[in-house]
Amino acid sequence: MSNNPKTIEELKQWYIDRKLPPEETTRFFIGKNYEGAKAFGIYMDEETEDFIVYKNKADGTRVIRYQGKNQATAVRELFLKLKDEIANQKSNNIRYNSSNYIGNRNNSYRSTKKSSSFLPNFLIFGIFGGIFIIMFAVMFFFPKRGYYLYNNDYYYYQNGTWYEYTKSSGWFRTDKPKELSKHHKNYYQSYDYSTYYYIDNFEYSGYYEEPSSDDDDWSSSDWDSGDSWDSSSTDWGSDW
Repeated sequence: MSNNPKTIEELKQWYIDRKLPPEETTRFFIGKNYEGAKAFGIYMDEETEDFIVYKNKADGTRVIRYQGKNQATAVRELFLKLKDEIANQKSNNIRYNSSNYIGNRNNSYRSTKKSSSFLPNFLIFGIFGGIFIIMFAVMFFFPKRGYYLYNNDYYYYQNGTWYEYTKSSGWFRTDKPKELSKHHKNYYQSYDYSTYYYIDNFEYSGYYEEPSSDDDDWSSSDWDSGDSWDSSSTDWGSDW
């Protein structure tokens, strides 16, 4: 956590170090008051000296996520959103590549006459097809580690277990509500804690378990220049 950016300039450098696409592609405008539609951004207002984190929705309306004097808090809000968006883009690329791979393998199989090489080709298709199916299932059918907001209550998911937070009891194990179980992606907030939640950090609870690998945080990896960033897949209708 100590390496996370705390200033706008540090966030700019973090963005560059991850080799992310240009801001016109990702729609993240760091240090700029971008007034067009479909944009996330952060800047300092010169008149008030407030740091402002915003989202411009598809219809051009602006939602202010944070406005205040604390630069570190402002930067963290956009930083967490950027990391989540990287994770979303990576998952989109996995889905696209797996679909293309299976389609190409099917086309190749249909265009190839039966021969002694049928069995090896079939086995290769089965192995790689199975890997992609497993990856697809993990990404789209199982909850991600992190914070969820459902019915104004916060939940945390890790290693197959749900936890709920209340002011009176703090964090405790719980059975997930049916709606949260079916549509968990709709209620996902972030992999990382934010003071914006106004709850206790789950990491400091007695239930927290260290991730088995950095793969639990998809957004920690550098961006692969071979992948494509499609900002049209971003939810531009929500407030954040």
